[in-house]
Amino acid sequence: MAAVEAWPANRVSPMSSHRLFASVMAANYRNLEDDVRAVVEAGVDGLHFDVMDGNFVPNITFGRDLIGSLRPVTPLPFDVHLMVARPDVMVPQVIEAGADRVAIHPESQGDLQGSLAHIRELGAKPGVAVGPALPPEMIEGVLDDVDYVLLLSVNPGYSGQEFIPSSLQKLAALAEMIRSRNDAVTITVDGGIKPESVAELAQLGATDFVSGGSIFYHRPAVARVREFREAMP
Repeated sequence: MAAVEAWPANRVSPMSSHRLFASVMAANYRNLEDDVRAVVEAGVDGLHFDVMDGNFVPNITFGRDLIGSLRPVTPLPFDVHLMVARPDVMVPQVIEAGADRVAIHPESQGDLQGSLAHIRELGAKPGVAVGPALPPEMIEGVLDDVDYVLLLSVNPGYSGQEFIPSSLQKLAALAEMIRSRNDAVTITVDGGIKPESVAELAQLGATDFVSGGSIFYHRPAVARVREFREAMP
């Protein structure tokens, strides 16, 4: 079963309601546990996992076993992004491994609303992912079925890409759509996120930020996480 999602008091600035998730895809797999422990101790608010099947996107990453192997390392929230053709197959696996939140793509096979409902039934928070090519209007019909929207500000499939500038306009449009439909839904932005970009993203409506290489490739982790934290409103 998934761990209970919490915002540890020592992780979030008392003046900020924003969170920082470190994307495990950018970690050094030869020293994975050490890398993860370093960012956890540095003060990130959770870990983000990009699960790719080599079908929905060209790349293949990891799945249930890797997520489950890291669950004992920290009680922090595990945020899982499924870039897979059949999310109905993967959803039970990643939640059993320890996922607290699971985002799926509308373009995936199967019944989107049914899959989102299944995520919630299994004890995790459902999310819907919006890639660069997907108009925000495509997810308007499921805003009552999700807890968060995962806005991808790079093309899905690979780590280390640069932020797509048009994502700013899309973020603003999503935030306005949410305000008019379901204020409880939050927005997570993932892709090319750096400390200098989080203030503008937060102003436009982002609540959570996912960063991979911008955390794991900049040592020491504690100094880098502090940069992110100080940039948050």
